[in-house]
Amino acid sequence: MKVLYSGQAAYRHLPADFAQRYDSVVTTPYLDLVEPEKMHESLHSYVEELLLAARSGFDGVMVTEHSQTSYDLSPNPDLVAAILAHTTQVEQLDTAITVLGRSLGKSREPLRIAEEYAVLDTLSGGRLIAGLPVGLSYDANQNGGVPPIETRARYREGRALLEKAWSATEPFAWNGKYSRYPIVNIWPRPLQQPHPPFWIPGSGSPGTLSEILGHDDVFTYLSHFGPKLTGPRIFNRFWDMAEELGRDRNPYRLSFMQVVCVGESDEEAERLYGEHLQTHFRNSFGSVPASGFSLPGYTDIRGVEAILKDHGDMGIAGRLREITFRELADTRAAIVGGPETVREQITEFVKEFRIGNLLVMLHGGSMPHELTRYNIGLFASEVLPHLRGIWDDEGWEHNWWPTGIGARTPEGSAAAV
Repeated sequence: MKVLYSGQAAYRHLPADFAQRYDSVVTTPYLDLVEPEKMHESLHSYVEELLLAARSGFDGVMVTEHSQTSYDLSPNPDLVAAILAHTTQVEQLDTAITVLGRSLGKSREPLRIAEEYAVLDTLSGGRLIAGLPVGLSYDANQNGGVPPIETRARYREGRALLEKAWSATEPFAWNGKYSRYPIVNIWPRPLQQPHPPFWIPGSGSPGTLSEILGHDDVFTYLSHFGPKLTGPRIFNRFWDMAEELGRDRNPYRLSFMQVVCVGESDEEAERLYGEHLQTHFRNSFGSVPASGFSLPGYTDIRGVEAILKDHGDMGIAGRLREITFRELADTRAAIVGGPETVREQITEFVKEFRIGNLLVMLHGGSMPHELTRYNIGLFASEVLPHLRGIWDDEGWEHNWWPTGIGARTPEGSAAAV
């Protein structure tokens, strides 16, 4: 099993009553709420925590893209990914650099994404996992100004351009509906050929899952609601569709993000993390209006049908703005406790839903840097070693892992991939 550290660059100093005073994370008055030195500290701590996770033995580190939000200050995650790629290469850390992602559904420069990903893969020695999200509705359509009805068509066209730009042996012209380039001839190309592994974030709509399985990519469920409420619907749907389409039940087809906080005991974990977890959930997805998740035209017909049949796909989203620590822990939207509790709860849902790649979010909201370091350290020493061998007895190959991992020359530089 692969365990990756999931980072988000939150501004850590929002007022305690933020969720009550402001309608949305995307319309928050920046100059009223932000102190520049604290913004500097928030971003610096974010990068340092990603590097600490790499040095602590996590299989990969993961960054995400959100623009114009206070909970993830990451309009272009490739900026931070470049730091991670270079530093881990210099320190000879075999850590996957996972960018989930650059949103092709909102991009007006899809070729730029192909170029940036190629640089990251080359810089890291072939250790990039390329995330290709459609883009959240509020992010792509409200923040990005892309008409909702165009989002998925832009995504499909952008992916086709990206793959051709990486593989073409001669310069070519691209005349798409949404982008046109007289000459496409990018330098460099990815070290991993024909391309780095694609991990596709999604909400679990049938149309998205069908495309992921059709392309033989990894489905990545970036949940803020935990496996207990949404897992039976989303993951059972995924594996049922995999069977229908003739795909095997290799657990490495699936990755899942889970908020986790570890203390020396259950009681200490609640004391240390309780208030910070409430803040994290209330001030991030809890402060995105429900309409922002699916503006009219954004969701395809199969997704609309799924929502009408099962309103539960949104889990506890409607209650996040007032969520309490106890509800977070009981629903396992956050797994919180001593090492034994955390190991047991993670192992239970990983086995139940056949999850081969676990993305653990060990920081959230107002959690200070030193407490995050403590959480990373305890997870790495007391939980991580117990998770690695979960799928070993079934003998599956991980066909979606970077080929540059482990490919080093005796002198320590990356070998050609």
